[in-house]
Amino acid sequence: MTNIAIESLQLNRFRSYTGARLVTGGASVALYGPNGAGKTNVLEALSLLVPGRGLRRAASEELMRRPDPVGWRLRAEVTQAEGLVEVVTGAEAGASGRMVEIDGKAATQSALGHLIRMVWLTPAMDRLWLDGAAERRRFLDRIALGFFPAHGEASIRYEKVMRERNRLLKDGPGDPSWLGGLEAQMGREGARIARARALALARLEAAQNQAETLFPRAEMAILGYMEARFAEVIRSAGADSEELDALESEEAAGLCAALGVGRVRDAAAGRSLTGPHRSDLEAIYAVKSMPARACSTGEQKALLISLILANARALAEAGTVPVVLLDEVAAHLDAERRAALYAEIHGLGCQAWMTGTGPELFEALPPETRRFSVTETPDGSALEAA
Repeated sequence: MTNIAIESLQLNRFRSYTGARLVTGGASVALYGPNGAGKTNVLEALSLLVPGRGLRRAASEELMRRPDPVGWRLRAEVTQAEGLVEVVTGAEAGASGRMVEIDGKAATQSALGHLIRMVWLTPAMDRLWLDGAAERRRFLDRIALGFFPAHGEASIRYEKVMRERNRLLKDGPGDPSWLGGLEAQMGREGARIARARALALARLEAAQNQAETLFPRAEMAILGYMEARFAEVIRSAGADSEELDALESEEAAGLCAALGVGRVRDAAAGRSLTGPHRSDLEAIYAVKSMPARACSTGEQKALLISLILANARALAEAGTVPVVLLDEVAAHLDAERRAALYAEIHGLGCQAWMTGTGPELFEALPPETRRFSVTETPDGSALEAA
């Protein structure tokens, strides 16, 4: 089993930091300080060590230290399966995307997905069950990406081809053969996306069912025709069955055909109305048989923590112990649940990065945890080992 750990993190001109460096030795980290001091910015920097736009989904220009937008840069030393590697990412002012280097060589964001596994929970996610389906799909896709790094590439290809199809339908009848080619590609990528989602959710549910925890269990379902069919086969035939391969081919052809039939309707709507980009995620508070969206704020938070822990547990069972980012989670838990959360993380062997307003929130953490106070100064946020 491989334990992923961030050995050191250096921030340059990132958000509220002019410059800062944390050395962890692979231990868990507790960051505490007043609101607005810059704690979450550290977690956001860490979240950019995996593919995507990070836990805030910010554009690259938003990450630069103000008022001098000269770009930003992060450097991390990461322990993973092949040993210690150096990851550098950042962007120059005016750049449309961010650069990635692994051990001094240019790399893609997709390569980060094969290198580092990471899960996180932030206050913004508290509205997951109340917001629109897009947020829940994004949550599900982050889970799937942890198990299947190629899931991100399939999602990018699917979105790109879908935009091209939408543009052609908007501009006019279009070349039927060209549209057919785009729809065939959407079918192939869509089937891969649905399969990865269903497999990831099955692993998450298994990890929940096998755990002894103080946090509530959620019964999960993907509200999407393709994912539901994959889920049915996984339940009946297993996750490694030949039936899944056959179903993927069948679903790819089915989505392609449905898109072909729906061209007029999609042209009128200005978007594609069929496919896994329309799916949703449902959660039921198992003990109460109550939809998560109808639960209290505290119950919804507990369900989210349970899912994040289950995600980390499932990744560990698959062979890779992830890094866990928990932003302002401890403040919403009583002392018993805080201790239970820390004990579960410690039991999994995860490196956790946690934030809170005061050191008292982290008293139940193991003594080897690295603690840093975060303060705001005239020169930006500052970190000091406690």
